[in-house]
Amino acid sequence: MSDDTTPAHGATRSGFVALIGAPNAGKSTLLNQLVGAKVSIVSRKVQTTRTQVRGIAMSGASQIVFVDTPGIFRPKRRLDRAMVTSAWGGATDADLVGVLIDVSKASDEETTELLARLGEIRQPKFLVLNKVDTLKDKGALLYISSALNTKATFETTFMISALTGSGVKGMLEWLAGRVQPGPWLYPEDQISDAPLRFLAAEITREKLYERLHDELPYRSTVETDSWQQKPDGSVRIEQTIFVERESQRKIVLGKGGATIKAIGQSARKDIAEAAEATVHLFLFVKVREDWGNDPARYREMGLEFPHG
Repeated sequence: MSDDTTPAHGATRSGFVALIGAPNAGKSTLLNQLVGAKVSIVSRKVQTTRTQVRGIAMSGASQIVFVDTPGIFRPKRRLDRAMVTSAWGGATDADLVGVLIDVSKASDEETTELLARLGEIRQPKFLVLNKVDTLKDKGALLYISSALNTKATFETTFMISALTGSGVKGMLEWLAGRVQPGPWLYPEDQISDAPLRFLAAEITREKLYERLHDELPYRSTVETDSWQQKPDGSVRIEQTIFVERESQRKIVLGKGGATIKAIGQSARKDIAEAAEATVHLFLFVKVREDWGNDPARYREMGLEFPHG
């Protein structure tokens, strides 16, 4: 039985929207703006969104389910190939595809390669020009928009700043009218269907990169080993940070454990907010050499292991 705030099925709309783009185009930041909660890791380090975390946005009687894909880039390693395969897979599974481009990198090689491959995606596409606030020459913005629209077919173009939220509301309203009539796919209060354990690991990984973004390769990973609900309503969480070398383990720990303590405090605050509970977080750092070639790790991250 639906409550009074849920529109009748005849009035509701819903659909899946994929956001694709080169690394650091701002996909995760945009997703967090659209959904209004932190569901996808945001980092200055290129290439940190590894798996398709769905965020759910409500606009009027429409429910829009976003698939945030890894950045599309030229893969060098097995992990890279899995991430790029996941990105294209997310795009072909969606009803609509948003192509996000950083205006300052509109003529970069990665953007050119991305545009060249868009023909593989049959779904309707829309162009999102991000970081427009960084471009002072508005004439240049119109030129970039016009040039990109000659390279692929887009239903419409949005000029936004994912960081400030400028232009995002208009884009959401357009999507609300563009998705197909039909029942909602998720309960209204469920902002993300990524399990909290996974989200908690993503939050810790974000804090790790925020603190050590120059010293740590993105191949470091975090796994939530245990999640125990206590009688008092609090949650006890154990997580392991895996690195590939002993030298990296020492960097993560820091002098006298100071670095890992700071990462833990920062992560605990955000996890507590997401879990809506008091959180006791215990972090461990382990060296796992060559984990980038271990199929089990890929399954845990929701990626397919690329053979060969």
